[in-house]
This record gives sequence, C-alpha cells and structure tokens, in this order.
Amino acid sequence: MKTAFITGATSGFGKAIAFRFAGLGYNLIVTGRREERLNELIRDLKSEFDIEILPLCYDIRDNKACTTAFQSLPEYFRNIDILINNAGLAAGASPFQDSDLADYEQMIDTNVKGLLYMTKLVVPGMIERQSGHIVNLSSIAGIEVYPNGSVYCASKHAVNAITKGLRIDLIKHGIKVSSVSPGMAETEFSIVRYHGDEEKAKAVYNGLTPLNAEDIADAVEFIVTRPAHVSINDIQINPTQQANTYIAHRK
Repeated sequence: MKTAFITGATSGFGKAIAFRFAGLGYNLIVTGRREERLNELIRDLKSEFDIEILPLCYDIRDNKACTTAFQSLPEYFRNIDILINNAGLAAGASPFQDSDLADYEQMIDTNVKGLLYMTKLVVPGMIERQSGHIVNLSSIAGIEVYPNGSVYCASKHAVNAITKGLRIDLIKHGIKVSSVSPGMAETEFSIVRYHGDEEKAKAVYNGLTPLNAEDIADAVEFIVTRPAHVSINDIQINPTQQANTYIAHRK
C-alpha cells in the first residue's frame, strides 16, 4: 500500500485532499498545527476508510519541529510515495507601504520555507527509491501579481519557481513534480487573510461562485492518478467568473 504525506491537512484543501487519498487506498501522514482538529480528522477518516493514518502536530514554520516530526516516523511510514505541500496562507491585504512586516514573515515562513523544509526531508528517500511525486499547492498569485498582495504573490511566485527547479533536478530520478494554482476559492483562506474578520472575508466572493476545496482535490486526484509515463506539470484553476487575479464578473 502506498503512502501520502499531506501538510496542512486539518481544513480546506488539505482536508479534502486527505479524504481523496484515503478513498484511493493510500496510507496517510497528515500534519497540522491544531491538535483538536487533527484528532477530529483522524476520527473521521478512520470511521470511513480502512487505512493506516499517522497524525503529526507541529508548525511547519519551525525547521527543528519539521525534522523532529519526520525523524519520528515509524519504519512503516518511511517510504513516502507522494508529498502534498499544501500548508500555506495569505496574511493581510493592504498596499505594501501600509502592511505589516509580521504578515510578510508569516507568509514567507509558511509558504516558502515550510515547503522547503518538508521537501528537503522527503526527497532523499524518493531519490533512493528512484520514484515519487511532489505536488505543491500554489496559486494564481504565483502567475500574476494583484493589488495589495505583493508579498503573498511573491511567496507563490517562489513556489512556482521551486516547483520548476525541482522538476529539472529530480527528473533523472524518476520523480514527478507538479503544482496546482487555484484562483478564488472559499475555504478559511480569506478569514485568515483578514485576521478573523468574517464580513471582509465574505465580501471577497460577493456576486460570484468561487472554487471550493473539492474542486482542488479533484485536480490533485487527477494529477496523481495518471499513468507512470504521464506527468501533469501544472494546473491553473479559476472560477468561471474570474478572468485573472484582479478581474472578476460579479452578478
């Protein structure tokens, strides 16, 4: 039985992706910062699927915590076939000159450094086995920059650059590297971005039908279920009413 390692699995895209992999029969390693939600996820998965699940509760921004968690993996979970780098966030939506340095650090530490920490830990085993698949959750913000999002966009541009670089470096080892770049998607994303202001978060999606977590899980499932000779490098997904990062048709 194969094993998938999913970061940021306690909500949104990560949670939906965890259920898809469970449905495909993968054993799961799932991570998150919120222990209560992590335990709830495990209960829900085990009630529905006959798979092995290992929860790891730590903050992906902490390199030492990432290493400790990874080194704690029992032998049964050491051979990771698929790594889903899902953990990520946006913090703040102000012009650069009015924004908060702490928000920058949170985004870069999570979206870029956290992804690097986990990939650096998992890749050696994939190289040793000469197989594996890494899927990075990026964003349309990694393709186009939009107003009041310069640093978030920069972090996702970095994810896209890392994805392309990894693909080049790992191709000789038979390792696939893919990314998914969603447009506007209604999860906890906007609530986190607006620091818990639910009214502002809801206004982001006024007049349109955004993507949801299942739409992204569909894309990830498609990517990882292709034949061995097929690699889906990148998928960009927008709501029908969104043309690019800053033009949307609202009814």
